[in-house]
Amino acid sequence: MKPYRVARVAEAIREVASETILFELKDPRVRHVTVTRVEVSADLQHARIYVSVMGSEREQKLCLQGLRRAAGFVQRRIGQQLRMRYTPEITFVLDQGVKKSIEISRLLDQLRSQSDRSPQTITEESGPAQTSCADEDDAADQE
Repeated sequence: MKPYRVARVAEAIREVASETILFELKDPRVRHVTVTRVEVSADLQHARIYVSVMGSEREQKLCLQGLRRAAGFVQRRIGQQLRMRYTPEITFVLDQGVKKSIEISRLLDQLRSQSDRSPQTITEESGPAQTSCADEDDAADQE
């Protein structure tokens, strides 16, 4: 299968799945969901739909359970919209990339604010300037 066709199918699945989850699912567990990306196998038989869920870890698990229960419904909508010979079997996977990037940004901001607050503290903590043996030899020769 040509790679550009697999990429086009993956993008089409992402769009249909996003619309279906956002507008058609009535499960109260499924809230604050964003479809981040879709990976489709080369034979177009399987698709992994990566989702990002805002909320606590408990809310994320509940939402993922709701999505897995609704996988058949979402798969049927994908089949109706895309009109392919075979509708890929879908599985939902929690995407940790967004959560990790937010955590990294928070840590960088924290480091930035610490360095802005006390630039002299950092230089004082590094200790006295190191002298090399060549500098000591030069000082001894001058005496």
